[in-house]
Amino acid sequence: MTIRVGTIGASFAREAYLPALRLIDDVELVAVASNRLESARAAAAAFGIPHVYDDWRRMLDAHELDLVCIATPTIHHAPMTLAALRAGAHVLCEKPMAMNQAESAQMLATAESAGKLHIIGHELRFNPNRRKIKELIENGVIGAVRHVTITGISASWGDPASRPAGDWWSSAEMGGGRLGANGSHQIDLLRFWLGDIGAISGQIATMASERIDRQTGTSWQATADDQFSFTAEMLSGALCSVFVSSVARHGFSNRAHISGSEGSIVLADSDEKLLLARAGEDFADISQPDPNAALPGIGKGIWNVSFVALMQELTAAIRAGRPLGWGATFADGHACQRAMDAIRSSSHQRRWVMLA
Repeated sequence: MTIRVGTIGASFAREAYLPALRLIDDVELVAVASNRLESARAAAAAFGIPHVYDDWRRMLDAHELDLVCIATPTIHHAPMTLAALRAGAHVLCEKPMAMNQAESAQMLATAESAGKLHIIGHELRFNPNRRKIKELIENGVIGAVRHVTITGISASWGDPASRPAGDWWSSAEMGGGRLGANGSHQIDLLRFWLGDIGAISGQIATMASERIDRQTGTSWQATADDQFSFTAEMLSGALCSVFVSSVARHGFSNRAHISGSEGSIVLADSDEKLLLARAGEDFADISQPDPNAALPGIGKGIWNVSFVALMQELTAAIRAGRPLGWGATFADGHACQRAMDAIRSSSHQRRWVMLA
């Protein structure tokens, strides 16, 4: 079975989606659409895609597609996903899933009603180190998980001129912000490892709202969050703390510390070293290599490499007519959306929010 694919969005899709899909047998890259036609043309030229569009609706009308991959600003996710499902396609939607949980609920209900496969771009579920963490926890290697601490401090947005004017990631109205960009991954990993969240308390902030366009020197205002933190009380009883900032002047390695009654796990993004210590022992390196990292044409970094396994699983499930064995479905995306909405509500109201 040849799987005919259409892609909406030509930036991250060009970095991660298209290189991964090109390596899978019997996948036909049919069309790419982008609001900027020059971006669609560049992606099409790089991957031999015959059809380009600056209107995604025209793309859906013109082709019978088996799979539609959506990598656009968040504000467009719901209408694009709903249209693709109604056109008869399975859907990969980039995170964050939607602008709010009302949208994500509609996306989930429509996908289920249509009987189509649905997956969110939480590619880190396919990273071998993060899958190993899930295995260690489920097998009781570190006992009962008591608490998890995740920190991510970078200088990527610290310079007022680091983002261009009109940058959608800096626009709350477009669904930008670090909570959606990074926090959605952290929430999904916590749920992947530990199960559902019972209650959550958080804070979001725009610490560097005054911005300068590097090219023109004009001032502009960022409205999306560039820093967030939250504490999640899992139904398992574990207490999880996450702090992420992109406006430090000096960055530090992103790290996850998982503490159990019988041991500890540490994962650092800077070197992707996975360390395990059982009670009474020193930490040992148990890092898991990703076999897809050496494949031709795949960009460096876990974000790009992990998409290979995601696309392999998705296309295999489509061919076999089976549910996904791995991956974050729209149900997971909706649960993540509920948590993000709760963090925003908690920040505004200064209170804990119950999720279960």
